[in-house]
Amino acid sequence: MTDTPTPRPLPWREPTLLAPLEGVGHAVLRELVAAQGGLGMVCMEFLRIGRAPVHPPSLLNRIVRTAGLPLSVQLLGNHPGRLIEAAAVVAQSGAEVVDINLGCPVRRVVSKGAGAALLRDPDGLGALLCQVRSGVDGLLSAKIRTGFEDSSGVEAIGDAVASANLDFVTVHGRSRAQQYAGVADWRLIRQLKQQLSIPIVGNGDCWYAADVLRMERETGCDAVMVGRPALRNPWIFSQAAALRAGRPPTAPGGNDVLSYLERAAAAYGEMSPDRPRLVTGRLKELVRYLGRAVPDDGAFIHEALRTPDTSALLQVAARRVAPRCAEELDLGAEGHLGLERSGSVQLNPDP
Repeated sequence: MTDTPTPRPLPWREPTLLAPLEGVGHAVLRELVAAQGGLGMVCMEFLRIGRAPVHPPSLLNRIVRTAGLPLSVQLLGNHPGRLIEAAAVVAQSGAEVVDINLGCPVRRVVSKGAGAALLRDPDGLGALLCQVRSGVDGLLSAKIRTGFEDSSGVEAIGDAVASANLDFVTVHGRSRAQQYAGVADWRLIRQLKQQLSIPIVGNGDCWYAADVLRMERETGCDAVMVGRPALRNPWIFSQAAALRAGRPPTAPGGNDVLSYLERAAAAYGEMSPDRPRLVTGRLKELVRYLGRAVPDDGAFIHEALRTPDTSALLQVAARRVAPRCAEELDLGAEGHLGLERSGSVQLNPDP
């Protein structure tokens, strides 16, 4: 166990966090998901920080809070001085947490030595984080994967994180090489929880609300971060909160999905009133996830993605999705249909 200073209070209000969903985690989406309840903190998609001096006005313009919730702003880069400059701007914006991206697996990011590339050299990673820590007074965290080519070096990565005295770390239970394939290994989240003395946030394959609580039990993590599953089921946070409190969780059906898409269309329309094709494109991004479990052999997604505009897309949803019940859409908190593979589904934690 690595010794660290007395921990500061955790920033989230519920132990369920919305992940920084690059490409789809717009401010509008964060508001839509937060409106369903049960969310403890929202995390912005990453801000790229290069070697050029940080331009505060530009950065501040991109940091958008979600009303009533703590905000974590993720920075992607490998230059400690520039990351410190950017962290100062994040603090100026009022965001509660500065998070360093150490897990992005995308080739163009890795080729520049950022994201998951930093996991290849634990010693260098520790030095980078220590430098950033020295220049950041507020809460500082990092989001990591369990390794680069594989997870054999996860202990060394944990030691590197611990050396920087971060306030907490989020662990995605996959290596960079795995991308998003296979099943996240929750055993490695548990291993880091036992190894480190700082709070651990677990991440990876909590497709159902019941999985959120199961991850907490199996890994001992302090909170759970949910990404793609929140796109498929925006009610997952409220369902998890209900299960935790011993209340019956909501069971959204087709009409709820249609209503959610209608609210999304209206919100995106207000954000981009002169760009109707962009609005339709963003709705199609949601449909790719919301429609995964519609029992029609993919007909809903196929037809929706071919629609020319928002109105036509909503008409398709009204016809193909609205009549469905929660069980048909696999939106229950327990995941009785089990249409998605959940993390550690084949793993048996030690007693």
